[in-house]
Amino acid sequence: MAKLFARRRDGRIEVKLNDEGRAVAREAFGRVYVAEHDSEHEWHKTLNSPIDPSRDLDDPMLVLARQSQTGSNAELAIATLHEQFLTPQEAWAWLTTLQVALRATAVVNNIYDEDHLAAADPVLLDYVRTLQIFLFALAELL
Repeated sequence: MAKLFARRRDGRIEVKLNDEGRAVAREAFGRVYVAEHDSEHEWHKTLNSPIDPSRDLDDPMLVLARQSQTGSNAELAIATLHEQFLTPQEAWAWLTTLQVALRATAVVNNIYDEDHLAAADPVLLDYVRTLQIFLFALAELL
């Protein structure tokens, strides 16, 4: 399999996604952005809930910080979607936005383990696996 991302000597991350790969990223980034701003979006509650509720002491400042980070990372990911090279900060925004998209997709579709994933609709399964591949490829470089 060809590398989807590559670290250059100057520290930037080269994006080697084809149009189809960028379309998947665009969909994920867009859904995260819209869900962050639309309280009726199916992902909205997932985006604003802590991954580990025991570590969030119902502190409104923690909730606000999490919302700001999710929104700004999604905005940066969208803004750099067509770039050939990403800075490490931009690549981090891609990584975190893709993580949020994967988590929200799993929660909304009740995918909690490999059995649930294997039983998922083939289109959904392909989407989840694609997000996972992107995440592993980016995580390897960061």
